[in-house]
Amino acid sequence: MTSSSKQRPTTAEAYVRLIDQAIVEVQELRASMDYDVEDEGGSMAFLEPLERDLTRLRQSMRDGSYFFHKDELPFMVLVRRNLRHIPFAQLLAVIDETHRLGLDIDRA
Repeated sequence: MTSSSKQRPTTAEAYVRLIDQAIVEVQELRASMDYDVEDEGGSMAFLEPLERDLTRLRQSMRDGSYFFHKDELPFMVLVRRNLRHIPFAQLLAVIDETHRLGLDIDRA
């Protein structure tokens, strides 16, 4: 998953909203799985660590310990491995791109 077609956010508030949206998307996907056939193969087992990583990211923003970094976010490995199961993978790619490249302040 390389550069996203969706633009990076221009403010910290918009970045936080993207992360919050991603957490909701994971929760909704998990809830929809409750109504689907049992996941006997464990193909959706990635949802728990994905939600945990997103929640940690959001918490680091709340407590002030977050910083942008050139390395990708840890959950991107999960995203690449499970791409066909994640309808919101593009959102996660934008979050990761923002983490690596920073806010798009030139567009602000």
